[in-house]
Amino acid sequence: MRFAIIDLGTNTFHLLIAESTDKNFKVLFKTNMPVKLGEGKINDNQIIPAAFERGINALKDFRKIITEYNVDKVRATATSAVRSAENGKKFVLAAREEANIAIEIISGDEEATLIYEGVKLSGAIKDCSLIMDIGGGSVEFILCDSEKLIWKKSYNIGAARLMQQYFKSDPISDEEKNLILAKVQNELLDLFEVCEKHQPKVLIGSAGAFETFAELIIKKYNYPVNVSEAKTYDFNFDEYISITLKLINSTHAERAAMPGMISLRVDMCVVAALLANYTMGRLKINQLTLSTYDLKMGVLASLL
Repeated sequence: MRFAIIDLGTNTFHLLIAESTDKNFKVLFKTNMPVKLGEGKINDNQIIPAAFERGINALKDFRKIITEYNVDKVRATATSAVRSAENGKKFVLAAREEANIAIEIISGDEEATLIYEGVKLSGAIKDCSLIMDIGGGSVEFILCDSEKLIWKKSYNIGAARLMQQYFKSDPISDEEKNLILAKVQNELLDLFEVCEKHQPKVLIGSAGAFETFAELIIKKYNYPVNVSEAKTYDFNFDEYISITLKLINSTHAERAAMPGMISLRVDMCVVAALLANYTMGRLKINQLTLSTYDLKMGVLASLL
C-alpha cells in the first residue's frame, strides 16, 4: 500500500510518499516547497493572495507526483497558518476543487501528538526529554520519556509570527531581542512549571530550524554527516551555542552566505535560535539532539 503525506506548514509544504512493507515502510519520494503561506499578515489571521496562490500551485504540483506514484491513500494536514486564518476554510475548499486534495485542519494538540509519534519513530527519545518543534505559526512542546508522552502543548509563538511582529533591524537589535524574549517568557509559564517537576535532561529539536543548525555546524567543521539521510544527530553543545550566537549577531547578508543555509531560513533562524536558546537556558538543559523525523512521520506512523 502506498501513502502520500502532505504537511502544510506555515513556511513550507512537504510531500512524503512511502510504501508499507511487512510491519515497516520504505520512503519512495520526498520533497518540500517554500510556500511562505504566513507571509505578510499571519498576525492578522489572513493568507494574503500571493501566498494563497503559491499554496494552491504547490498542491497542484504535489497532485501530479502523487498520481505518478499510484498512491492508494493521501492524508494532508494543515497547521497554524491555515488553522488561524480567517480565509483558511476558503483555502481548503480551493485545494479540493483545484488540486483534488482534501485537507484536514488539525488542532495544536493533535499537531503535538503527531510530532511526538514522528520523533518516537526516529529513536531519539532515550531519557526524560522535551521535544521542541519550531514552526512558522506555532511552537509545540512535548514532555516525554522512552515509555510515554507526559505533557504537550502548542503555543502561537512561531518564528514567522514573532519575526513579523518584532524583527525589523539588520542585524536584530537588543530591543527587538528583548521584546521577543519577554513575549516567550510570558507565554511559556506553564511549560516551565511542568518541566520543574519532571526535569527533562535533553531537548530534542524536531526537524525544521534544528536541521539548519546541524547543517551549518556540519559544513563549518566538515563533518562526514548527511542530515537528509540521518534519523537523528547529536549536537556538540558548544558548537551549537557558537553557531546560534553567530546567527543572532549576523546581518541578513552574512547569514545568507553561510554554507548550509537555505534561503527560507535566513531570517527565521534568528528567531528560532532565540527561542531554543532561551528554553534551554531557562530549563538548564545542555544536551541537544536533532530528530529529522517530525509531524510527517507521525502521520505515516498513524497510517501504518
